Amino acid sequence: MRRFFTSLLVLVFLGGLGVFAAAGWWLHQPLGLKLPAGAQVLDLEIEPGTPAQGVAETVATSGVDVKPVVLYAWFRLSGQARQIKAGSYEIVPGTTPRTLLSMLVRGEESLKSVTLVEGWTFRQVRAALAKAEALKPDSAALSPEALMAQLGKPGIHPEGRFFPDTYTYAKGASDLAVLKRAARAMDKRLEAAWALRNPDTPLKTPDQALILASIVEKETGKPSDRAEIGGVFTNRLRSGMLLQTDPTVIYGMGEQFDGNLRRRDLLTDTPYNTYTRAGLPPTPIAMPGKAALLAAVKPAPTQAVYFVARGDGSSHFSATLDEHNRAVNKYQRRQ
Repeated sequence: MRRFFTSLLVLVFLGGLGVFAAAGWWLHQPLGLKLPAGAQVLDLEIEPGTPAQGVAETVATSGVDVKPVVLYAWFRLSGQARQIKAGSYEIVPGTTPRTLLSMLVRGEESLKSVTLVEGWTFRQVRAALAKAEALKPDSAALSPEALMAQLGKPGIHPEGRFFPDTYTYAKGASDLAVLKRAARAMDKRLEAAWALRNPDTPLKTPDQALILASIVEKETGKPSDRAEIGGVFTNRLRSGMLLQTDPTVIYGMGEQFDGNLRRRDLLTDTPYNTYTRAGLPPTPIAMPGKAALLAAVKPAPTQAVYFVARGDGSSHFSATLDEHNRAVNKYQRRQ
């Protein structure tokens, strides 16, 4: 009888080892994936508050070839079942039960990105967000005023208030969250630039710096000219000259601009026409980048008050009207 029980215990022990070995083997084996036609990954959405058992079931219904009860057992035995985070994930071929749990515990969500480009207008920003992959369009139905109120900036014009950069987000995130990050980034960049302003700048407030920076951004064809363009407009502001910059006129025309700026457009008064109104326009006209912000508050020292495009992206700068007229004849009129 004693030999019988001893043999039974040995068999149980060996069976336990076998189960343990099988479980260890399974944890390192790639999970089977039922990929949709043309897809290379499986999308997995874990809603907030989903318990570990529900996560295991969601994994299975998302297209992973695994028994939920087995996967749930692994979650429990790992001691990390309560550490699984909600979010949007991508399961790629080769994912094992061990790497799957690690991804869920670390919250390694699948991220998408949207790029906001220097010089874009607010209209272009909204268009880019509307086309961004897997980004929830919460702002689509909001007016500019309502949108800014949602971002905690009521009464502030949205133009130029978002920093141009590439922003990553989890699939299903709100576009308002992206805009809020971009707005905070611009606030920080503007504050940093304003702290570096020249003592003799004619700009009175950070908002004026933002407006001038947006003009510099739109006028710059070659990055190396940016600081001197800032110097030209600074000289004009300081001396009381009209800024006479075409991008502000174009912005003021809105959707009426057809791609051609005519003399009558320069003579038609709008709040943004710097040929008919002195000083800066009432708001920025685009999103300036870091370099444009610095060029507005810390421009290159120059005597120039005029510049004209050479046709290769660069500009010719002039200190006198005669020199400027000669440059216009040479580069614009080809005389």
